[in-house]
Amino acid sequence: MSYLVVCLNPTLQKTLCFQSVIPDTVNRTAIHRLDIAGKGICTTRVLTQLGKKALHLTQLGGDMRQLFLSLCEKDSLSVEWVESASQIRFCYTLITDSDSVVTELVEEAEPVEADTELRLMEKFDSLLTEKSASRPDFEYLIVSGTKAAGFSDEVIPLMVKKAKEKGLKVILDVKGKDLLNSLEYKPDVVKPNLYEFASTFTPELIKNNELIDDEALVKWQIKNAALDICKKYGCRLILTRGSRKIWAVDLPVNDAKFFEVDIPTVKPVNTIGCGDAFTAALAAALGDGKNFNEAIAEGIRCGALNAALLKPGVIL
Repeated sequence: MSYLVVCLNPTLQKTLCFQSVIPDTVNRTAIHRLDIAGKGICTTRVLTQLGKKALHLTQLGGDMRQLFLSLCEKDSLSVEWVESASQIRFCYTLITDSDSVVTELVEEAEPVEADTELRLMEKFDSLLTEKSASRPDFEYLIVSGTKAAGFSDEVIPLMVKKAKEKGLKVILDVKGKDLLNSLEYKPDVVKPNLYEFASTFTPELIKNNELIDDEALVKWQIKNAALDICKKYGCRLILTRGSRKIWAVDLPVNDAKFFEVDIPTVKPVNTIGCGDAFTAALAAALGDGKNFNEAIAEGIRCGALNAALLKPGVIL
């Protein structure tokens, strides 16, 4: 089983651990690390750690590109990339032990140069059509995360269309127009988190950048929207909700079915990458012939393994 993982927003992730953080003063720590990250890299890394053949496709540019690639090599990741002339962004995770809080500080990416999308699609097409002894045909396409500025709203839907035409299974962990415009090509599994799904399909449930404080109403509207989408486009759907129960929709022979899955209690070290570990494990389990519920259970297991480790997007 071979997986092509696409993310168009590469990241260098700096993780810093403090006992506590005092505002308006200097805070120092000796516990810190630098890793490659971004949703696609984390997904690829966990697939690799699960023993799967996975290739990551992205765009790279700027002074930190060689550092990024050297860290990919250190993690034994297979990466294909196109030149974008866009500096790789930094994101920062602040972990405070005193209150077990994980705070994420995200840099927006620089725009990619004008011809990046053309080069990317040429590379994507060649990956879908060319194979070698070391890399058999891809059987799954996973697209994760936001895209850097400069890409059109058509680039991800076009990848989904081409992948489905080639007979690949498609898993999407995207939101907004990237998700809306991809649905007509019938992805197999859609897996945003609850907030991303609500912001895309039920924006009336979001006030001041948060879901409204009416869980019954939120669940009712989300359930109806999720069922409608799955029936219309023939896809399965998973909504991760942090440490709360997962909401999901399966497609039995006769009708779509909404259900919930419990999440075990875990004392987290670093929650960054948990959703990506879930996506990787879900894809690996489906590729191994597991049913939808078994694949979700494997996603939960690997998400919990990631949460217990300091490095983002790992299970080992």
